[in-house]
Amino acid sequence: MADIRAFRAFRYDLGRVSNLSDVVAPPYDVIDPALQRTLYERSPYNVVRLELNQEEPNDNDAENRYTRAARFLRDWQRDDVLIQDSARSLYVVYQDFEVEGRRYTRRGFLSRVRLEPFGSGRIYAHEETMSGPKADRLKLFHATGMNLSPIFGLYPDSDDEVMGRIDAVVRNTLPLQATDHLGVVSRLWPVTDQHLVSAVTGLLSPKPVFIADGHHRYETSLRYLEERRAAVAHSGEELDSESPANFTMMMLVGMSDPGLIILPTHRLISGLPSLNAERLSEILAPHFQVERIGTGQKGARDAWETIEADGSQDLLGFGTVADGAWLTARFRSPQMMAERAANHSPAWRGLAVSILHVAVLDGLLAQATGGKPECKYVHLLREVTEATEAKQCQLAALVPPATMQHVEEIAGNLEKMPPKSTYFYPKLLTGLVLNSLKTH
Repeated sequence: MADIRAFRAFRYDLGRVSNLSDVVAPPYDVIDPALQRTLYERSPYNVVRLELNQEEPNDNDAENRYTRAARFLRDWQRDDVLIQDSARSLYVVYQDFEVEGRRYTRRGFLSRVRLEPFGSGRIYAHEETMSGPKADRLKLFHATGMNLSPIFGLYPDSDDEVMGRIDAVVRNTLPLQATDHLGVVSRLWPVTDQHLVSAVTGLLSPKPVFIADGHHRYETSLRYLEERRAAVAHSGEELDSESPANFTMMMLVGMSDPGLIILPTHRLISGLPSLNAERLSEILAPHFQVERIGTGQKGARDAWETIEADGSQDLLGFGTVADGAWLTARFRSPQMMAERAANHSPAWRGLAVSILHVAVLDGLLAQATGGKPECKYVHLLREVTEATEAKQCQLAALVPPATMQHVEEIAGNLEKMPPKSTYFYPKLLTGLVLNSLKTH
């Protein structure tokens, strides 16, 4: 059973920082150096100083980005810039945003969730992780003793029962509000009503939770908990089951929420010899039904609209930069995937990203050209057409997004999806609330 808890978050005192928009930031993994500088300049209290402190030329073991983050946190707590709430709350967050001209609102709430190893209970992962980000986040855990960024979790709720109850409580209450660098508006309501808290946690307790984003942070939380248990065991005791280290901060969103958007992750591919549409068609023809769609921006748009209308995972789009042509290619050799990815499930082998990488990039293209395809990832069609027109790649691939059904089926089978299979937009803000790993 998922153990969901209200908690006493640390939050910015708006009397000290004035505007919440000035002190929030996206999570560390989408902050590039230019955005980092912008956030630093926005406010001396911007949470980027904790989440992704700038490196300095003379950094060493005693003075570095982690020790500076810890110092900023101590100073802000001492000066009441960050204050811990007096009552345990669920922190309701609605995010208002636009994608490709359409407006959406994604609804969820922040809570503490009891940690459990993947495969041992009701929390499931769908992405592989890398050691580097986990080592970085663990150092930050040690330095700050805080969950700075929430993990993004999903739960089944086809009747919208959970958020329906929350909507009824917050709809007539003014929220706190912050706007990020992409124009996404996050609205925040702390909810202390214990009847609602009990109802929500009770409804969620039998449900599984699927991690949408934040796998590295979740695994880092598990490692931190192991360390705390080992440290306590060294003194001959056991870690209290209610210790804050047993929990992590998570944003929970219903899998049927109309604002839950998974963007496609298109590939801009380099590392190939010059390739035109005729040659690409020849390479793909034995295993794909290829159709030439058009050229330029219109060709790209028509190819993508064809893929969207089709709605399947076996139709890909390709743009050959050398001649500006666009093709669609429907995969018709499932046996090829069964042979090349025999250790994966049929659901995994049927994903568009799996077909693209296993059958096309690492298979047909590599064999026919001798090249070593390298990918850059973008999410919007505009980003694809800008890159192809600027000849920043040799081949562009349009890839339909995986769906929540794919996430649920593959993750529920304790299998990981290929890298860059999902992009849940928008990212969750860092700095709306912080969760202490030391205090209840």
